[in-house]
Amino acid sequence: MIVELSNSNSILSTWVREIRDTSIQNDRMRFRRNMERIGEVAAYELSKHLIYVTATVPTPLGEAECYVLEQQPVVATILRAGIPLHQGILNYFDMADNAFVAGYRKHHRDGSFEIEQHYITSPELAGRPLIIADPMLASGSSLILALESLTDEQKPSQIHIVCAIACTVGIELVKRRFPEAYIWAGAIDDELTARGYIVPGLGDAGDLSYGHKKQS
Repeated sequence: MIVELSNSNSILSTWVREIRDTSIQNDRMRFRRNMERIGEVAAYELSKHLIYVTATVPTPLGEAECYVLEQQPVVATILRAGIPLHQGILNYFDMADNAFVAGYRKHHRDGSFEIEQHYITSPELAGRPLIIADPMLASGSSLILALESLTDEQKPSQIHIVCAIACTVGIELVKRRFPEAYIWAGAIDDELTARGYIVPGLGDAGDLSYGHKKQS
């Protein structure tokens, strides 16, 4: 299942416009907050596809039957760019456990790159929904490596991928490797450059959130 959240009219379309707009991007706090708000909307929408059970809760005047999550999800992200989007999801799934993956693109002089992944930490995933925040689903390479690492020995009950901007190339690659995954994207673009950047996209989400990094 692939959902482009800005396909229908909602305030989310304004936040997508703002994270793309070069005249607004220089405001790092606003950029991070818009990423966070996109994560919140995605969390609400994907919550409709989780499994719920009934529970009886006491009130001051009696008891009420309510629906509660059968299992708390695990919310994961790829450092560092995914942190604001991850926080937005966590604002709604405030009792969730969390997983973190440190990965980056190692660029070569010829313009090619490979994904380096140096750190991963995760709670027990087996039988639980996994939600992973990756603000830019471009080629899909880093996301697939992160998902393979997280699910290598434990199978989650569901996989939900949340992106601010996704590219059709990356979506197709991820769906071939993880056909069961739900993909929730603020917007979907069709073009990917030879260096793996989405067009029109928005640039480098990590740099826009936290400043330019030193490249070695």
